[in-house]
Amino acid sequence: MMINKIKIINLFYFFLLTHLFIWTLVPSITNNNLPLDTIEALAWGSNLDWGFNKHPPMSAFFLEIFFTIFGPQDWVYYLLSQLFVIFSFLVVFKFSSEIFNNKLLAILSVLLLEGIFFYNFTSPEFNVNVCQLPFWALTVYFSFKIFNQRQVSTKDSILLGCFAAFGFLSKYLFIYLIISVFILFFYLIFVLKDRKFNFKYFISIEVFFVLLVPHLVWLFNNDFVTVTYGLARTGVEQSSFIDHFKFPIIFLIKQILLILPFLVLTFTLIKKINFKINIKDKKLIFLLSINLLPIILMLLTSIITGSRIRTMWMTPFYLFFGTMIIYVLNNQINMKKIKKFLIGLVILFLLSPISYAYISLTETDKRTDYPGKSIANKVQKKWDQEFNSSINVVLGNEWVAGNLSYHLKSRPKWIGFVNNENLDMLNQFLCVDDICVGRINDK
Repeated sequence: MMINKIKIINLFYFFLLTHLFIWTLVPSITNNNLPLDTIEALAWGSNLDWGFNKHPPMSAFFLEIFFTIFGPQDWVYYLLSQLFVIFSFLVVFKFSSEIFNNKLLAILSVLLLEGIFFYNFTSPEFNVNVCQLPFWALTVYFSFKIFNQRQVSTKDSILLGCFAAFGFLSKYLFIYLIISVFILFFYLIFVLKDRKFNFKYFISIEVFFVLLVPHLVWLFNNDFVTVTYGLARTGVEQSSFIDHFKFPIIFLIKQILLILPFLVLTFTLIKKINFKINIKDKKLIFLLSINLLPIILMLLTSIITGSRIRTMWMTPFYLFFGTMIIYVLNNQINMKKIKKFLIGLVILFLLSPISYAYISLTETDKRTDYPGKSIANKVQKKWDQEFNSSINVVLGNEWVAGNLSYHLKSRPKWIGFVNNENLDMLNQFLCVDDICVGRINDK
């Protein structure tokens, strides 16, 4: 029996490595250019700050670390994205192992996530959504550790505050998980009265806000530009009465559709849908809270404000759906159906990268078809004809200028858009269409 357990664990790790390899390799050989969000974050990373015009700094921070080490090698950034996915899977596995005290059920909780396209098909594009994944997973994990403790650990409280802050510094929508955890603990302490209030709970909150201070200062100094951008993306300022109904309905339909493969995989495991909800089951309360509350809060936001919720924003929200489903349907799982489940998993596991490769190779006019490297070479050649110096600044939007920053050997900083104020900072510059490259004044 022990040998079988070891084999199962080894096969699980083989699955993780295979996932990492395939989803690094396929986009590396089928895409001609990095995706939009990755290029944008690389542009921000070239001139690191505590925030940028669209998002907080965490995604740019990680990309810049990798650029410093590896330079402009596309496969590296696909690898980075998959490292974030795989690490998140491992945290889900560890969490699920503590929930079930059963390695096989924990593994199934992770394998089911292959049925959600956020963790395969869209995962090659390293962006703020992918950047949240490990911090979302770790925030849930340490919330559970504290949730499960009678004596609150100072270390766990500090770590919870850290990971929650890093998640929020990845993307503001992380706040939905933080609010859900807060509601959970409020319910536990003041409604269920399962335990007494402990001032150590404040440690997480204190650490969270201390780590946010540099970004909050940056926000004040930059007129809350990221908040303005986020509101604009939701369309809340232009929302009409009908949008309060239309967008929530669209949101729900999209959520059902995107988890359909996940549900199909689940059905291959169970005898029949037959379960009972025990409202006194604290593990179940925790799982429902961290899985459903963030989605419900997102839905309520759309209903109240009439805002549009973009599908990709939900990337981290489903990380623990496998654990929740397995826990609820635990008694209905038929281990004799494991073979059928694995066949379905393999089909899905192969179909996703094949579909990705087909779309990448056959569809034209995609961002990943952009000739970023060749344009950079032309700009460099033109610059060398006019100036005897290196380019250290690019101006323009994050996509076009970001591509130049990424591909030019001198790794120039992206300092913003083309305007008179930015051009006045340069003592040499060259403009092509809507972008400019130059050399900043040395003072």
